[in-house]
Amino acid sequence: MIIAVYGSAKPAAGDALYEEARRLGALLARQGHTVMTGGYCGTMEAVSRGAAEAGGNTIGVTCAEIERYRPGGANPWVQVDIRTETLTQRLEVLTRQPDAMIALPGGVGTLAEISLALNLAVISAVAAKPFILVGSAWRETFNTFYARNNGFTSREDFARLHFCQTPDEAFEMIQNNTLIGF
Repeated sequence: MIIAVYGSAKPAAGDALYEEARRLGALLARQGHTVMTGGYCGTMEAVSRGAAEAGGNTIGVTCAEIERYRPGGANPWVQVDIRTETLTQRLEVLTRQPDAMIALPGGVGTLAEISLALNLAVISAVAAKPFILVGSAWRETFNTFYARNNGFTSREDFARLHFCQTPDEAFEMIQNNTLIGF
């Protein structure tokens, strides 16, 4: 199974979130999963590194627009680099190709990945896929969004998202196959 992991580009080796993401990559790889990330630094690097160190397969999805903004290529742990020209094309790959998705804490880019993946599911443009959001910030964000936009959203859409507190819990949810796909 290809599992996309979304998250912040900011954590560095030694930071708690980086090390948790690295462990998640290793756990997924040991179970035979291929990890897919945005291919750059931070938690993307950590997940790829953990998977590669555990003997697993890694895919990074990189793009020219990001590299014009922040020069540099894929992190050294990416084994297969799917290169796109635009951020929109990159998001398409990251949200359509995986069999399951995990979102770690992150910023606007991570929110864009979550939003696009959820919207593709809502309009039935993609098959049902498990989607786990890690950390209280994502739960609070989506609870508030759905509560405040009640007339414009449905509980069924919200139910497509699964929440947990730690990357280890996300791994357990994937491993135990306790998720309902969207």
